[in-house]
Amino acid sequence: MGCCSDNGSNAGPFAEGRELVEFVAQAHGGGLRNQAIPGGGLEAVCQGCGASFTLVTFVSTCSVCGGVHAVSPPRSGDAANIQFAGKGYQLSEG
Repeated sequence: MGCCSDNGSNAGPFAEGRELVEFVAQAHGGGLRNQAIPGGGLEAVCQGCGASFTLVTFVSTCSVCGGVHAVSPPRSGDAANIQFAGKGYQLSEG
């Protein structure tokens, strides 16, 4: 499956919320989640608690509340495309 492939659900690189977070976390066998975002990351505001942080990898957590956020590679040029998995969401290890 390619990065921009649809896995049979509505998830894909242009999904929103939890669907996007799960898609990016699982893309390329989970290898994409810890890759650095080009340019040093995106300045973000946690959509769970409002704290500022830098999304440095395609899937990252807020250092204050642990909220899980992600952005897909084709949309990583703009912080407005960062999606939040929702309060209480825990990222699985694989």
